Amino acid sequence: MAYKLKPVDIIRHNSPEMAPVPTGVKPKIKPLKNIRAVLFDIYGTLFQSGVGDISLVANEKSKEREVLIRKSMEEVGFLLQDQKTPINELFMDTIKAEQDIRRDQGTPFPEVDIIGVWEDLIGQLEAYELLRGRTTRNNLMQLATLFEVRVNPVYPMPGVLDVFESCLDKGKSLGLISNAQAFTPLLFDAFFEDGPHDLGVEEVLCVYSYDHHFAKPGIELYQVAMDRLQALDGIKPEETLIIGNDMRNDIWPAQKLGFKTALFAGDKRSLRLREDDPDCKDVKPDVIVTELEQIPECLTK
Repeated sequence: MAYKLKPVDIIRHNSPEMAPVPTGVKPKIKPLKNIRAVLFDIYGTLFQSGVGDISLVANEKSKEREVLIRKSMEEVGFLLQDQKTPINELFMDTIKAEQDIRRDQGTPFPEVDIIGVWEDLIGQLEAYELLRGRTTRNNLMQLATLFEVRVNPVYPMPGVLDVFESCLDKGKSLGLISNAQAFTPLLFDAFFEDGPHDLGVEEVLCVYSYDHHFAKPGIELYQVAMDRLQALDGIKPEETLIIGNDMRNDIWPAQKLGFKTALFAGDKRSLRLREDDPDCKDVKPDVIVTELEQIPECLTK
């Protein structure tokens, strides 16, 4: 029997309500002049996250993940014929193998398309007659979404819709720049019943790592954003505010290209100050916010 839940419903059914954990960081708010566009990170900034980021960064091979990956595969319709094969370890190794290929090709921070990873993994298991089930794009998407929300439950940060509305009222173009997968934009549909574009985000300013095979903290995603901002309306990096929760992934690379930056320090689970990272030693965000609603205070019309 085919698994009936759509990816959006999978997210809804597996996302318990969460509240941000205070960080103790004091906000540093000041007016930033001439900002024309605001680009948000997703995991840990717009959405609370169990691991503080998309789950791929965790690189875990725990017993709990092994149970969850088997349960997810079987619910979607892939019947495992062996209880000893370490499926989660094979999954993580498949991710690493693809990343290594891209590193060898010159990409320092490669990203995978997780749907392709699942397809490769299932192909390996089928080749050794360890799995039965029919592979389709639909059930691969279901599987990828189901496993992700089980190992990394998410819930909106307070004030997402309000900050979008306030930025739009001030005439700012909105965008997203994030380590992300195909299921990531569906978070907006799942919790707000509208996709990013319907909420006012410019489609051309949605820059997702899986689309380009580049991940943060590499500067490549920011270069894509820079080119698209210029093409959209001649918007320059110094006229763009990048908002994220990670000093190395969000603030450091954005500043290297001349973007204005805001560190979101609103949730202890996701705040990454990187105080011991030499790359971040002298990096300071232009502003620090502890609530999304503080962002419009930094923007002038």
